[in-house]
Amino acid sequence: MLKNTYIHIPGVGKALEQKIWASGINSWDEFLEMEDRISIPPSRKTRICEEIKTSCRHLAEKDCFFFSQRLPSAEHWRTYSLFSDSVAFFDIETTGLSPARDRITVVGIYDGNESKMYVRGINLDDIVEEFSKYRLLVSFNGARFDIPFIKSEFPELEFKQLHIDLMYPLRRIGYGGGLKNIEKVLGIRRSEDTDGMDGFDAVRLWRQYEKGDKGALDLLLKYNREDIVNLKTIIELTYPKMVEKALKT
Repeated sequence: MLKNTYIHIPGVGKALEQKIWASGINSWDEFLEMEDRISIPPSRKTRICEEIKTSCRHLAEKDCFFFSQRLPSAEHWRTYSLFSDSVAFFDIETTGLSPARDRITVVGIYDGNESKMYVRGINLDDIVEEFSKYRLLVSFNGARFDIPFIKSEFPELEFKQLHIDLMYPLRRIGYGGGLKNIEKVLGIRRSEDTDGMDGFDAVRLWRQYEKGDKGALDLLLKYNREDIVNLKTIIELTYPKMVEKALKT
């Protein structure tokens, strides 16, 4: 979808992007080849062509920062197919809902092949180096919850790379509610141990672990691991619908 995108170009809004698509020009390559199809001033066409060439260079370099700065945050999902070779699906557990009062207990990061778990008092500080490895981050409600918590404890993490908060593009294609509800709608099943668990259970399990219950931590990590692994399943199931919705809007 990124190569069909024009709204990252200065001066191009959604209306003009739709006009370009309606003229039968979808990809950047097609615009460069068939720019005469679109009825806009020649000087504007020239600027768009130059910006497309610049975008191609940055994409060839896998420059996530360029597109992160240029694309509206709500449209970062468009980059998934071209940046999924360097992706971190992530989720956190905490002692409560307030970054000012509560603490992170667990951070899970899944690169599409391996899950890595970071636990307070064991290896939580390692997330700083781990997050720096990825060009694209994927979360659910991460913009409002996970990232503010992480920045509160690790201000050195700036999160300048691309970030897809799945909650918003999923809503646009008709998948509302929380993560667990969306999993059920899509037919994604949890393990018997974690089925029905939620964030309040995660807080309870951490408290049990602090009292010496190692099994509680094991279950908490399993719960978090399913969260992050399921994020990949969700985006791969729904990404084609996101593309279809955007092109028809």
